[in-house]
Amino acid sequence: MKKILQVQLDFDGLNTVPAAYLEVGEGTPLLMLHGFMGEASCWLPLINQLKSNFRCIGLDLLGFGQSARPLIRYDIAKEVAFLRQVVEALNLDSFYLLGHSFGGWVSAAYALQYPVEGLILAAPAGIRDDSFAGRYDHLRPILWETPVIDWGLELVKPIAHLLGQERTIGQIAWMRRELNTQPAARSFLVDRLRPEDAIDTVEKEIHRLTVPTLVITGEQDETIPLWHSETYANEILNAKLVVLPNADHSLPQKFAPELATQIKQWSLTH
Repeated sequence: MKKILQVQLDFDGLNTVPAAYLEVGEGTPLLMLHGFMGEASCWLPLINQLKSNFRCIGLDLLGFGQSARPLIRYDIAKEVAFLRQVVEALNLDSFYLLGHSFGGWVSAAYALQYPVEGLILAAPAGIRDDSFAGRYDHLRPILWETPVIDWGLELVKPIAHLLGQERTIGQIAWMRRELNTQPAARSFLVDRLRPEDAIDTVEKEIHRLTVPTLVITGEQDETIPLWHSETYANEILNAKLVVLPNADHSLPQKFAPELATQIKQWSLTH
């Protein structure tokens, strides 16, 4: 069961907001940040692998899970500010920071401002890649705040069934429901559909990081290209890159044993 902290924020008229997190295990704290549209429970398979070695703390980032979901324009700086308040509230003086995908981006941005004992980036986002431009344009209608879209999805269901596209329409309807209940996910998509919107990616800053860093990615990852992880590993001093054979983007959920093995081995030397 998740615990709830009350933390202080000072932007967009926010004051005291809830921060939800899971905490399992003993040892060196390992603060875990989920990927886009995820939540702390995404880490449960990995937590089960690491709870004997670490005090695993899975956080719902601002706008996700059971943490506060204010209707604001989200950016990485606000996620970092939220994370900092959680770190202080939990009195985490020394800890490892683990982030997957979007959480990896937040983790790197946090480590650029505040101390961490070690940084573990699993298929991290946060590297500017203009090839992503237009990739999510098809989501624009899904993001429109009008019941017309919902009516339209219901109307096409019979036709979709005849054409064998019922599953596709179901996925679109599910995505729309999810995005409309996750203000952070919706905000990031709406505000980042063009290359020029990528104003807070971290590729120009990560060379300043000197903290011990492990970068792990999947050989079959089709969400975050390999060169993004290679950029982190090449730019961060003495970072180690591990490419897991046959692994895709869902590292915490589907490849927890492999991820845990790499984290345990690396942490013994750092």
